Amino acid sequence: MTPQHSALELWPPSASAVAVETDYLILAFTVLTLVLTVPVFLAISYFAIRYRDGKEADRDTSGIRSNLIEISWMLIPFLLTLIFFVWGARLYVESRNPPPDAMVVEAIGRQWMWKFQHPTGQSEINDLHVPMGQPIRMRIISQDVIHALYLPTLRMQVAALPDRYTELWFKADKPGTFHLFCSEYCGTDHSVMGGEITIMSQGDYQEWLTHSGAQQSKVAAGEAIYNAYGCGTCHAPGSQVKAPKLAGLYGSEVHLAGGRTIAADDGYLREKIRNPNGNRLADGYKQIMPSFAGVIPEDDLGRLIDYLKSYRTAGGIEPERATP
Repeated sequence: MTPQHSALELWPPSASAVAVETDYLILAFTVLTLVLTVPVFLAISYFAIRYRDGKEADRDTSGIRSNLIEISWMLIPFLLTLIFFVWGARLYVESRNPPPDAMVVEAIGRQWMWKFQHPTGQSEINDLHVPMGQPIRMRIISQDVIHALYLPTLRMQVAALPDRYTELWFKADKPGTFHLFCSEYCGTDHSVMGGEITIMSQGDYQEWLTHSGAQQSKVAAGEAIYNAYGCGTCHAPGSQVKAPKLAGLYGSEVHLAGGRTIAADDGYLREKIRNPNGNRLADGYKQIMPSFAGVIPEDDLGRLIDYLKSYRTAGGIEPERATP
């Protein structure tokens, strides 16, 4: 417990429809568990006392046997628990399929802080402002060790892994300021790695964006990073270096030197920048690109990837079959 937490919250408030349904699921399953187990323990206690050694009791078998009863006490609990399996599976599937209009917020975990970046460029440290009624899709990664972003008021938790993106999405419907935590032990200051999520009305969120020092968009920031690291020296149209062109790369199929074909998604771009000498050499090219692992900070790498994703027909060049 930290100075910001005056009391232990055994059941934090819910701020989304999914959180409410998750609470109902947990409560209903708890009730079912009690219904199925409490009679068993009561019966065990009764029979242990009633038929204990030295107690006068008729221990002759009754000879009554009912297959229907035996089948029932196996089949009925199975069917009841199957209901909860379907219920939980539906929530899981929904949590993995954000709506197409979801606003993307980038989240980076590092010892010992959370950094969030909004689509319009605003960045926050250990605080996250989001609008009510707007689906929020969070793309999460770690810059060092394994973390886990935990939003108790939304009943959501997802691991933040190094070298790999994870995602969660939510739509908050209750205004207020609530805690967020790292729920994976990540070092000596793990207990203070947390912050707050502030859920605001659409109007208040827009006002917050206006007065929070709006920066350039992620794509514009990524273009600045692209230029700062001299990526265009090799990849720009008309370059004298035989390097793959980037127009139309994202989302295309890349033919590798070993004969494999791989999709040019976020993970591919990230690994190609960090470790170009890996097993992702494009067919028809030599490996001359230097490694940028440890050179480009994780947040800058995310902005650079956002720029490459938007680099479709930059400079009026038509997309071509990508073989980076």
